Amino acid sequence: MEAPRRILVRAPNWVGDVVMATPALRALHCAHPAAEITLEGRPFLAGLARGLPGVAAFLPERGSALARARELRRRGFDWAVLFPDSTRAALGPYLARIPLRAGYAREPLRRALLTRALPPPSEASRRVPISMIERYLRITRALGCPDAGAALELGVDPEARERAAKRLAQAGLGPGERTLVVTPGASFGASKLWPPGSFAAAADAIGRRHDLRVVLAPGPGEEAIARQIAGAMQERAFVLADPPTSLAELVALVAGAVLHLGNDTGPRHVAVACGVPTVVVMGPTDPRHTAHLLERQRVLREDVACSPCHLKVCPIDHRCMTRLRPERVAAAAAELLSKLGAERATERFASAQRAEGERSR
Repeated sequence: MEAPRRILVRAPNWVGDVVMATPALRALHCAHPAAEITLEGRPFLAGLARGLPGVAAFLPERGSALARARELRRRGFDWAVLFPDSTRAALGPYLARIPLRAGYAREPLRRALLTRALPPPSEASRRVPISMIERYLRITRALGCPDAGAALELGVDPEARERAAKRLAQAGLGPGERTLVVTPGASFGASKLWPPGSFAAAADAIGRRHDLRVVLAPGPGEEAIARQIAGAMQERAFVLADPPTSLAELVALVAGAVLHLGNDTGPRHVAVACGVPTVVVMGPTDPRHTAHLLERQRVLREDVACSPCHLKVCPIDHRCMTRLRPERVAAAAAELLSKLGAERATERFASAQRAEGERSR
């Protein structure tokens, strides 16, 4: 197979999935370091593009399929690596006649649009949920790209870091204060939302116990939830809702936090990529899709018979979330921070011992 000069990567549609695709992006870049990788995706994902491994440019998906095909053809791509499973994602590269088009294919039409069609993960002809990291790596392996590690990877845009710091200062947060960043929204649907009162109680307890300032960072359309949480809290919360935080600012906020607390959404994976411990409240989704890199995470679920259902709106009483108590979340945060603090102390002791040994020689 001839080495590609220009590679198009069609990004997943959700922030968390984009972050979980970074090991596959890194494998692609390491296997073809001279190739120019362009990430195509929904326009709002541009805020992540600068921090993704090997990505040289971001191409927002706009316009009709024909207009998209003309733009892709003009750019002269040799490969199209398609992380989403949709027919729409494959149609543009097919019409643009990109020589290699790789991705998963469940139905005949999608298969016809690809030159390298992979069967979705399955056992005994039944689809099975696997880690999204592994799911995307299977595509790059099929293209002859060896794995380059499973760690998630994101960079923080310096301009976004400055904007985030300015917004925190304007909200009244002093420089150098330790923060708990709370992301209470979920673009997937209401079924992923932990109740605002529960968020308020947990944030109060965690903030008091660990001397953290609570920063609520809603995305577009989530401002009312953030204000409701702040209104229910006993301690002061710093709400960055006017305007809501951009994606690049969110990465900067999470990267600078002591701890992140949120639903099972994109910011969870941003925290993991930035090395920030995170406590996740999970309801209707299958944990097997994200059961990876759990050393700095605490993922809390209620064992109810109807979960995981993957419904956007709960048709009954939302028991998978309403039964998850704030006290349990606060205890998980304390255990995680204590564990990581002990590990850091052990690392410092070992480092001091090594240094002493070198001096004695």
